[in-house]
Amino acid sequence: MIEGLNLLVLRCSDIEQCRKFYECFGFKFEKHAHGSGPEHYAAGQGGVLELYPATETAPGDQVGLGFGVTDLASAAQQLQSAGFEPGAVKDQPWGRSFVIRDPQNRRVEVTLKS
Repeated sequence: MIEGLNLLVLRCSDIEQCRKFYECFGFKFEKHAHGSGPEHYAAGQGGVLELYPATETAPGDQVGLGFGVTDLASAAQQLQSAGFEPGAVKDQPWGRSFVIRDPQNRRVEVTLKS
């Protein structure tokens, strides 16, 4: 049985912009390299989020993500202050949320969690 997600790897054509975007959600990245693999960023918070550089053989992806936050307005403001454009807050069947695109154009839904 799965007990939780422990690793998510995202390929990024602009790894620095992606790092800046995901840091708005509180991720704290460190540079890593494993063996002869490429240098990348990793952040561990209940699992590991890794940002790898996109290459010809491993291009960027179109994964969709979702984050739960306790303060929707603050999350939107932090993203906007960092130069990103959050969408309008909407009431959905699963709660209040907004959608934003990361620097790779991946859809990220941010939902209010109580």
